[in-house]
Amino acid sequence: MTPPSDFNDRMLSLGLARVSEAAAHASADLIGRGDEKAADQAAVNAMRDQLNKLEIRGVVVIGEGERDEAPMLYIGEEVGQGSGPEVDIALDPLEGTTLTAKDMPNALTVIAMAPRGTLLHAPDTYMEKLAVGPGYEKDVVSLDMSPTERVLSLAKAQGVQPKDIAVCILDRPRHEDMIAEVRETGAKIRLITDGDVAGVIHCAEPDFTGIDMYMGAGGAPEGVLAASALKCMGGQMWGKLLFRNDDERARAKKAGITDLDKVYNRDEMVRADVIFAATGVTNGSIVKGVKREPTFIESETILMRSKTGSVRRMIYRNPVR
Repeated sequence: MTPPSDFNDRMLSLGLARVSEAAAHASADLIGRGDEKAADQAAVNAMRDQLNKLEIRGVVVIGEGERDEAPMLYIGEEVGQGSGPEVDIALDPLEGTTLTAKDMPNALTVIAMAPRGTLLHAPDTYMEKLAVGPGYEKDVVSLDMSPTERVLSLAKAQGVQPKDIAVCILDRPRHEDMIAEVRETGAKIRLITDGDVAGVIHCAEPDFTGIDMYMGAGGAPEGVLAASALKCMGGQMWGKLLFRNDDERARAKKAGITDLDKVYNRDEMVRADVIFAATGVTNGSIVKGVKREPTFIESETILMRSKTGSVRRMIYRNPVR
């Protein structure tokens, strides 16, 4: 395996931004068209084409599904030109297919890259997630705590009242009890319909987004992407895989997971330096969506490197020919 020292994150980061931008531009044509599959496929095609232009020996570890379920960007697919560093790639070509199809906020194209063997190979199951932003003592909250205890602990750490804490939760029937309990503390809740990668990222910039904490169950692959973003921006995150049946447990074992009850912290999901890029498809609280004018197309990308902690926001304007 190529040593991690050969992972030149500075040189690769701009290429990664181009990958997410290409996917966003491609899926933008399908905004509001009501066709989730077409929007996702457009993003997949563009992301794969752009990835194959990079001088990497990449393997998709978080992707569109198993090989027999996804013709492109499937788990285990090799991408890149076949030269350069060996890297793990986690991606969601269109995080928010429903958001795109319905022209709702916070649809993103998302991708992360790290040295080979350092990203958790999360199976396509649910994951219980908990995240807070930077600046707190280690384990200020935990998955072992009840929702009430988490709110009270975070409020104490901030020196504020529970009513001053804002929590982001996916609006799902499975979270009804959690939502009710959080509201009993007096804390505010921002319910989101989709897109929990963005939900976790919100915690890292509370002054910008107004969100202090994320909690709830969502996709495990998205958990690794969210952990990648938090490793760059700062913050704490925990995840525990949830299994509904033996098939999902088998998926986990196939992915190399031996301890099915393990609680992963951020640095166990992302074990080395990582670069992360996300481009807005529809307007959102993190980045603006794709804007089309008669003579140009414009998008906004957030590009991050954990090695330096840099967070760069870039506007890309490309003439329409």
